[in-house]
Amino acid sequence: MSSNGASLSCRLNALSAGELSNRLLQSRNVSVSLGELAHSSSLSQEVEQFRARSIVLAMRDQLSAALALIELDGIAARLILCPPDQSDETLAAVAADSAADVLIVDQDRTPPAPSWSHEVAGCGPRLRVARAGGGADRLTEWVLLTSGTSGKPKLVVHTLVSLAGEMQSPHALGRGCCWSTCYDVRRYGGLQILLRALLGGGSMLFSDAHEPVRDFMGRAAAAGVSHISGTPSHWRRILMSGAAQLISPQYLRLSGEISDQALLDELRACYPKARIAHAFASTEAGLAFDVEDGRAGFPADLLSSKARGIELKIENGSLLIRSPRTANRYLNQDTPPLRRLDGFVDTHDLLELRDGRYHFIGRNSGIINVGGLKCHPEEIEAVINAHPRVLMSLVKARKSPLLGNIVVADVVLKDAANQPLSDSNRDLLLGEIMAICRKALSPFKVPASIRLVNSLEVSASGKIQRSSA
Repeated sequence: MSSNGASLSCRLNALSAGELSNRLLQSRNVSVSLGELAHSSSLSQEVEQFRARSIVLAMRDQLSAALALIELDGIAARLILCPPDQSDETLAAVAADSAADVLIVDQDRTPPAPSWSHEVAGCGPRLRVARAGGGADRLTEWVLLTSGTSGKPKLVVHTLVSLAGEMQSPHALGRGCCWSTCYDVRRYGGLQILLRALLGGGSMLFSDAHEPVRDFMGRAAAAGVSHISGTPSHWRRILMSGAAQLISPQYLRLSGEISDQALLDELRACYPKARIAHAFASTEAGLAFDVEDGRAGFPADLLSSKARGIELKIENGSLLIRSPRTANRYLNQDTPPLRRLDGFVDTHDLLELRDGRYHFIGRNSGIINVGGLKCHPEEIEAVINAHPRVLMSLVKARKSPLLGNIVVADVVLKDAANQPLSDSNRDLLLGEIMAICRKALSPFKVPASIRLVNSLEVSASGKIQRSSA
């Protein structure tokens, strides 16, 4: 197998004990050094038992999942990464579509009911003496689940080659640094950060979905986190928590949602010395590009750059990507091909060219039809978010007997919890937001009503929850 295809365990075992000893994977309650893992196992069974098997990883704990990935890549034929809290029905569907014959859960977890029809094994961050036989000799398929917001999740097949890309190049970002992410590492955005930490010679601090933001930021500060990522919604919650300045990152990354100019400016004000990048990636298409110039959108000349073998083009306003980092296929039955015949993946993310720069305006599935005219919620949200007192907003459709739909908006203020508004100040603020919308938007895009709310629901993947997502 080529060096690019070598498994994670082979790559790590090639390093000396000294190189591994200070590299930690840290969760909320426990940490494991990669040096320990080189001579131990987190699995309840000998790793040889899993050779050439198709394995569903269904732990609650991110650290356990990460350790299992390291140990089983190159051993298992297929690893299916399930984010936590998947229902028994979803696990059964995933197992059927992936031809799984092993389920690995937390060592203290009872297998899901109805009883798993195949073999069940445990995994945990408490290590034991390893007695694994044989070396890694195959290119394991890594299977990621899409969010499943519109039904059963799709199973997207990658390998370490398509996931890791250029991470071991001499110019790879963040070598030897301490990484963290608000993403779960079983989703594409979080897995990218885990691989950067492992392959770049660094350490990683895991987040916890049930942990208060302030506590997570405190842990990040104590661990010396220097490189950190999240969705724009994650970053808005961090800014709102009052704990953003507990850390002083060298590098800050946004992905998963549209990064509007107001948020980029606020992050620059909070972290004036950090490199700030917003990236475009999807589970299917992989990482396409990132932008570090502090401006929303991306330069039009990226379409002709073909950097790292990645090709971009726009058809009917939608971004298409052809890349060596694109996934291989879907595993689900009766699912359309992942790629077109020409190798491009249609992301269904819509773009608009303004002054030599492309701006994301939303997705095909999220368009609101107002009396036959189409508008994108994200475009309107970017205008609302530009008001200095607005933290985040959600634009959605409301049924109208005359127009079919009208646009309405929920808005969260930066100081909503600390500075309650009087009725007169509330009306004044809402009038200011409405005036910004009327100035910047066509009349049919202006919200018919704006409501101030204390918070917006964020999905398990860290994105604002949209009914049409």
